[in-house]
Amino acid sequence: MRALIQRVKKARIDSDCEELGRIARGLVVFLGIASGDLTQDAHYIVGKVINLRIFEDELGRFNRSALEIDAELLIVSQFTLHADTRKGRRPSFSKAAHPNEARALFEKSLDLFSATGLKVSTGRFQESMQITLQNDGPITILIDSADQTVNQRTLQPY
Repeated sequence: MRALIQRVKKARIDSDCEELGRIARGLVVFLGIASGDLTQDAHYIVGKVINLRIFEDELGRFNRSALEIDAELLIVSQFTLHADTRKGRRPSFSKAAHPNEARALFEKSLDLFSATGLKVSTGRFQESMQITLQNDGPITILIDSADQTVNQRTLQPY
């Protein structure tokens, strides 16, 4: 599972001219689910996203997490995070999970994000959407659950 996170001042998500969600200061989380990803991958990603210290403290240092600043989250399903571009000019998405498998794990991830107490907004799974956001920084970070060699002591379990 991969999460591409962007720190934002505000963001909104629309589909067919209908607003589906809106957040103020927080994170837009593009979530890509690969074939074979498990619930433990979702727990890892959620724990990393909410605990990652990428918000400034009073000295301008990255010392605050999404939890500490009561950030808002916009979670967006993004299978293209598993694009394979090594061959040719057309990306392959064969590593992305089948939509039925991905939907279940995406919904589980939404439940885990919601359980943190942070405000969570989302779009519609497997739909074309438009995202408008105002980057803050800009700060953009990729998290991959394949990298689960982290000190788990610092993460709150979800």
